Parts: sequence; structure tokens; C-alpha cells
Amino acid sequence: MSLRVNIQERKRGHYVVALEGRLDANTSPLCEDRLTPFLTPATDVMMFDMTDLTYISSAGLRVIFKVRKAIERHSGKMILTNLRPQVQKVFEIINALPKENIFSSIQEVDDYLDMMQKKVLREQKGEV
Repeated sequence: MSLRVNIQERKRGHYVVALEGRLDANTSPLCEDRLTPFLTPATDVMMFDMTDLTYISSAGLRVIFKVRKAIERHSGKMILTNLRPQVQKVFEIINALPKENIFSSIQEVDDYLDMMQKKVLREQKGEV
């Protein structure tokens, strides 16, 4: 089975990466090639929508961790959402990502990001 990688910019510097299929040794080079142009300081948020990701191997995990490292190097945030149970179990087993970076839906991510931005604005106004 193959992998489809669909990248959409939701707003400046915020990208949703929809993965469909298997992220394994055969497909991870394609995924990495598609994502590399977005691993710049201009990327603030990279959200992986894994609704249609059916399998992830260690090679796929390597791509995800490489993205996380590149995004966080520039104070950006990587977020995972809509993980299927078998994919979520892989992340739980290796205990590699903080729970606050995994969300059940894109709406939940949007609500979280909205809350965090409002919190920063309140702090700037001294309303803490």
C-alpha cells in the first residue's frame, strides 16, 4: 500500500499534513521529501491529521521525530490529531510524545491554539 501526503496551509505558518495509507520504510522517503520544504523558521505549527494513516513503522517514526526536532528548533509546535488506535498505541509504547501534543480532532487543536493565544494576550495586558 502507498502513502498520500496532502499539505494545506490553514493560515500563514500553520500547516495541516494529512497522511493516508502506510508510513513505513518504503513510503517514509516520499513523506520526508514532501515535508522538508516546510521545515523552516516560517513554520509555526505543523499539525498531522492521521485520520487515514493505517500503519506506522520505525522508519515512519523517524520522519515524525525529524519534523518535530526541526519545528521545535525554531520554537514551533508539532501536533498529532485523529490517530487510529493502532497508530496511537505505537506512540504510547515508545512514550515519545507529550500527551498535550496529541488531540482527538482538528477542532480540539483549534480550540487549544485559540485558548493559548488568548492566554498570551491576557498576560501581555497584565490580566494574569
